[in-house]
Amino acid sequence: MGKEAEVSAVFADGADHGRLQYEAPKLVFRGAQRRVFEGEALKGVRAEGGDLVLADGARFTLGETRAANWAEAILNPKGRLDKIGVKPGMRAAVIGVADATFTAELAGRGAVPVTELKDLDLLFYAADGAEELAKVEGLIPALAEAGAMWIVSKKGKAATVRDVDVMAAAKAAGLVDSKVVGFSPTLTALRFTRAKALPPA
Repeated sequence: MGKEAEVSAVFADGADHGRLQYEAPKLVFRGAQRRVFEGEALKGVRAEGGDLVLADGARFTLGETRAANWAEAILNPKGRLDKIGVKPGMRAAVIGVADATFTAELAGRGAVPVTELKDLDLLFYAADGAEELAKVEGLIPALAEAGAMWIVSKKGKAATVRDVDVMAAAKAAGLVDSKVVGFSPTLTALRFTRAKALPPA
C-alpha cells in the first residue's frame, strides 16, 4: 500500500493545502490544483527538517520522521515481490494472472513456482467477475497452514469487480484480508489468509 498524508505545500507559484499520495512510481498532490510528479521530478528528493523537498523546490510539510520515511521510499522503491513478501523456497502457484513476466520473477527471487495446488505458501488467483470469486472457497485447501491467497483484479476504469466485492467473497469463504498491493500498472492484488481460530473458552 502506498503512503498518504494531509499536507501543507509550497510551490513556485504559491502555497496550497491538500492530500499527498505516493504509490510508486508517482507522487500525487491533490489540492486547489492536482499535481503529479514522477521520473526526473523525483530524482534527488530529500528530507529537510520536517519537509519533503523535490528537485524543483516544491515542499511538503510532513514532520521530520515522516519526511525522512517518504524520501527513503521514493529514492528506494520496493519492487512488487518485496511488497508481496516473496522469499526463497516458498511454494507459489499462479492461476489466470495476465502478467507474462510474473512467474519468472518468482523463480528469480528463489520461490518455487508449482502447478500442483497443494501446500502453497502463495497462491495468486485472477478474479474479475462473480464466477471467479465463487471459486475462491474451493482454492483454500491448496494453501499451507500459514499460506496466503492473493486475489488479483483489474484496477481503474478497466475494473469489473470492486475491492469490496473481492473482500466480501473471501470473507464468506472464511478468509481475512491483510494487505493491498499495486500489482502492476493495470492490476491490483488483495492478500487473504485463513481466519485464526479463537482459543477455547
